[in-house]
Amino acid sequence: MNLHLVPVRFRDAAAFVGMWHRHHQAPVGMVFAVGVADDHGVLHGVAIVGRPVARHLDNGQTLEVTRTATDGTGNANSMLYGAAWRAARALGYTRLITYTQAGETGASLRAAGWRVIAERPANPGWNRPSRPRQPTGAEGIPRTLWEATA
Repeated sequence: MNLHLVPVRFRDAAAFVGMWHRHHQAPVGMVFAVGVADDHGVLHGVAIVGRPVARHLDNGQTLEVTRTATDGTGNANSMLYGAAWRAARALGYTRLITYTQAGETGASLRAAGWRVIAERPANPGWNRPSRPRQPTGAEGIPRTLWEATA
C-alpha cells in the first residue's frame, strides 16, 4: 500500500482521533493538522500540532504534536511525525515536541529522527480544589518527552 500526505481539517482530524486514539480525546485546538491516505483516498492516520501544553515551553518557537492516531497501518505514524516536523520548520518554528506514555516504545519517533530529552514522572492530574478539572486519562502515568530541532 502506498501512503501519501494529505491536508486534514480540524474537525476531520478530531473525529479520526476520537475513533482511533487509544487513550485520549482530540485536543481543543491546533495550529495545523496533516494526514496520511492511501491511493484510494482512504485516511489511515492524522497528526494534530498545536502550541505546547506546558506554558513554560510555549516560547513562540516551539510547537507540540498533541495527538497522532492511526488505524494501525504500517509506517503511517512515522510518516506523520516526519511531516509534522517538516511543516513546523517550514512555518519558521525551530523545535517540535511530543510525549509518549510509559509502555509506548517511541519506535515511530525514532524512525522519524526524533530524540528523547526527558523522562517525566507520573503526575497527579490537573484537578485542584481551587480549579476543578475532569480527568484526562493521563493521570498517574510516567511520560517521555521527545523533540525534533533545527
